[in-house]
Amino acid sequence: METMGLVRSRPVTFTEAEEIIEEDGHGGAEGNPDGRARVYVSPELDGWTLVIGPWCNPCDVERSDDVLHLCGELSARYGQAQAYYYGAQGDGSAWLVAQDGVLLRRYCETGDGENAYLTLGEPLPIERAHREQLGLAADWDEATESDEDEDEWKCAAFELAPQIAAALGVSPLELTPDTRAVGTGVIALTSHATEVQTEPSDLDTGAGLLT
Repeated sequence: METMGLVRSRPVTFTEAEEIIEEDGHGGAEGNPDGRARVYVSPELDGWTLVIGPWCNPCDVERSDDVLHLCGELSARYGQAQAYYYGAQGDGSAWLVAQDGVLLRRYCETGDGENAYLTLGEPLPIERAHREQLGLAADWDEATESDEDEDEWKCAAFELAPQIAAALGVSPLELTPDTRAVGTGVIALTSHATEVQTEPSDLDTGAGLLT
């Protein structure tokens, strides 16, 4: 957590974590209107540690550069690091994949006109395979692709982040009782919280959460 600048961690149950993730994802927490003030850090799950919260969003305009840099640092230290966004209510997907300190891919499809400016790297094998399944070219140029093909790919990519996460590591949407867990999950404050907060608050205590 030191590499990520996370502080004031406290253990939480999966029930608490689910409540916090839901609250922060909808901007409902007191003192944390944009959800970036804290994250959930999971126990090790099948060899991966998940860090969940809006602070990790690779397509957030205000956070994208920091998330890119952080994934580079983490992958240089641990071999691999990834960041995802998935809007389960049809809000789109984004993925960032880094390995050994090198960015392999960043791609966002959320319906925002600025998405194209965030695209970096070459398409992942799973992206190419998915396009081939749709009958689309595995390699493409958004500037020359037909409107019909572009719309078909965007529609498919909106739902793709969980599939990529599961294929390359662990998806939080596919955890089961058989998932091997080692350690204890915690809630921790991010630099977004510590920049404006010097005294303990409800974000530290998890006030109002079920245990």
